[in-house]
Amino acid sequence: MDMFISNVKCLTERLLQKQLANTDEVIEKLFCEDFPRVTPLDPQLEESAIQLWNWAVTKRVGTAINEHQKAKVRHVACRLLYACEPENPAEGAVRKQILMASKTGRTWLDCKKPQLADNFLSLAVKSLETLYSRLTSRGHGGADINTSKGDVEKDLLRVLSYQAESALAQENHQEAVACMQRCKDMLLRLPKEAKVLRLLATVYMKWDCQQFQEKALNAVNLANKESVHPSGLYLKIRILLSCGAQDDHIRAGVTELLELEVPLEVCLSTVKLLMAEDRETLAFDYLKRVCQHFESSPELGSALVLHIELLLQRGKELLGKQKIEDIITGHYTGKQLSPQTLTCLHLLLWDKASKNFETKNFSEALQWYNYSLSFYKAGQMEPNLAKLQRNRASCLLQLQQLDKAKEAIKEAERCDPNSIFTQFSVYKIAVLENNVEKAAEAVKAIGALAQGPVSSEDRLLVAENAASNLLSLAAQIALENEQQDTAMKALESLCEHSKDEAQVLTALRCLVRLVLTTIEKASGEIRHANLDVLLSYLKMALQKVSQLSPGPSMAVEQRTEDANWFRKIAWNSALQCESSPDRMRDFFVFSYQLSQFCPPDRAVLMGQKTCLLMAAAASLELCRKSPHSEQTEQLTQALEHIQICWEVWKTLKASGDNSKDPTNVLLLLYEFEARAKLNDPKVETVLESVLELDNVEIKVLETMAALAMEPPAHFPLLCKKALRIALSLHRKQPQADLARCSQCVHSLIQLSLPSGVSDVEARVLEEVWGYYEEALSIITAAPEDFPEMEILWLLTRAWNTGILLYSLAQYPEAERWCGLGMSFLRHLGSLQESYQTQMSGLYSEVLDRLDKAKKNLIMEE
Repeated sequence: MDMFISNVKCLTERLLQKQLANTDEVIEKLFCEDFPRVTPLDPQLEESAIQLWNWAVTKRVGTAINEHQKAKVRHVACRLLYACEPENPAEGAVRKQILMASKTGRTWLDCKKPQLADNFLSLAVKSLETLYSRLTSRGHGGADINTSKGDVEKDLLRVLSYQAESALAQENHQEAVACMQRCKDMLLRLPKEAKVLRLLATVYMKWDCQQFQEKALNAVNLANKESVHPSGLYLKIRILLSCGAQDDHIRAGVTELLELEVPLEVCLSTVKLLMAEDRETLAFDYLKRVCQHFESSPELGSALVLHIELLLQRGKELLGKQKIEDIITGHYTGKQLSPQTLTCLHLLLWDKASKNFETKNFSEALQWYNYSLSFYKAGQMEPNLAKLQRNRASCLLQLQQLDKAKEAIKEAERCDPNSIFTQFSVYKIAVLENNVEKAAEAVKAIGALAQGPVSSEDRLLVAENAASNLLSLAAQIALENEQQDTAMKALESLCEHSKDEAQVLTALRCLVRLVLTTIEKASGEIRHANLDVLLSYLKMALQKVSQLSPGPSMAVEQRTEDANWFRKIAWNSALQCESSPDRMRDFFVFSYQLSQFCPPDRAVLMGQKTCLLMAAAASLELCRKSPHSEQTEQLTQALEHIQICWEVWKTLKASGDNSKDPTNVLLLLYEFEARAKLNDPKVETVLESVLELDNVEIKVLETMAALAMEPPAHFPLLCKKALRIALSLHRKQPQADLARCSQCVHSLIQLSLPSGVSDVEARVLEEVWGYYEEALSIITAAPEDFPEMEILWLLTRAWNTGILLYSLAQYPEAERWCGLGMSFLRHLGSLQESYQTQMSGLYSEVLDRLDKAKKNLIMEE
């Protein structure tokens, strides 16, 4: 109860203080409330009911609160008054109740809510009967009492007629007749209320005109006898038509209308009624009489326009055109139609023209539009004139009258230059004239105008995305005229301005197909530029696919289908970019990203894995060709692709046999290269992961060794580790590949040999000595065609090491390394004699110096 009282007071205060914001919420709460009986009586609540009622009846609040909400306020006020009713209300209180209940019921009937009206009308009847009973109990002598009783009877008659109307609206015919029967009985005492009889006649007609024909006619005749009224005569004609009466009877009825001097509007409604009931001859005859009767009336034009409309409906176009031409003549001789009637005629003409255009009867459509144009003065400025000229231009273009179409569009531009439809017409003509520049300007203008609201054009576009539809149509027109560049501009503008993701994706498909045809024919920089355009389309496609809201199954299927189509385009385009690793990477990345909107079956997962592998490989290739300042970003991107690919690979491994798939090896190689070049210490962990593989390939180890030292990477220890293991695996092969073994040894020696005085260490020398012994064993086992330059390289490096040691006074080691170098002489072929002569002399000299050095050491000791 407290909450109820609080809501009532809150609503009253807001309305009286014109605080209309969010008022509808409070109104709705009270409207849905079960009104409790207020005990003890609260005078303030009764006062609130009256204030709310007065506000709803007298205030004009514009659009802040609509008529339906005001009806709810009346509803609340009336129920509140009854909730505050004492056990024996005073006569004044009862009269208030009658007033509010009857008017609230009437209001709900006007709002087409008869169910809500019923309760209030019943309350009104109850209160009226209560008041009548009180007046009757006072006796019949006083004139005042008799007058009051008469007023109550009139109010009761009125409320009963409302109840009958409500029952009729709800097709409760028996209830309607019962109410009207009470009214009929009361009419014996109240003969001046003849309109109730018309309602009774309406009830009989709508219930079953054939069964209650006589009662309906009697009621309406009695009403017309008591008080002749246009609505009564019109109702009589309706009843006669519903009953299938003869033309003579109906003709007599319509004659009564003319004799009564009813308004032209009633006569024209009667003509339409006759046409609707297939009384065509009667309708045209009556319409002629109406035109004659109202010949001097300024409203005659509406009758003439109706005559034209009926002629056209019945296929009598020649007569209709003659009437139109007569009106056009009159328009310039002082017999002008009223603005409202002229508007109706324009609509009629345009509708006829539009239907002819739809059936491709363009010359006929143009004639109807020209009739409409005849009513405009030269130089007149009006948006509808612009629309008319655009429609005329469309007809003229279809009739291949380009010059006349251009004139029409110039007029349209003069009247309404900021219309998107005018610019579209400009575009069409530019395309037909092959004026690429003008067409591009029109597309740009359409795109700019698409930012604002677009009003509907005559039967052309009614969708919210009208501008986008126009741009789509513009592209179609350009393609039909073999102007691909113009079509692409229109589609690009559509993609930029349309808010419909599905429509944009359709446009993007078309754009992709168009640019692919260009790529196939292009080469060099032009081809690269078009590939970049294709990348931009795929980027937008990815964005739009991601924005598609998952809803019904069809929407999900469409998104999947779109994503699948674009990912295949990206995949195939990537394969054509072998010479451009940056574009190849981008295409593969787009293909992967689009595949994420497809069901993750094995085929899609395999595609994702390949895309990521190729994207990583392309990033690494790009790094090799890029300046040092750009390498970090590319290597980081490669690592990102690799990490995602690992996750996809794990999913694939869990779903089937992948024993022959080299993906894990490739991922490890790519990760090793990226981390090595980023100087990432985790690179050693990657090598360990390779070594843990079953049956690791020697080639993988050799590749990793090379990558460990490929700039900017510098991991000599890892390189040597990989090479030693690779060499060991080579040796274990049944038929060792001596050339590759030699390469491993060569690299190990090159990495290990001291490059200067500071690098000379016994441990290092011993390590390299072992590699040389390995080299000698390989050469010994090798066929005679072992590369002579490799032997010479080994010889030279060993000899130079000996000389380095000699310079450091490490004479025993120097003799040993020089001797090692001499041991390779016998394996030389054509160069053996030349080098043996030179080295023998040098070697003897070294030995002599070594002997002297040894003697000097002994003497010093």
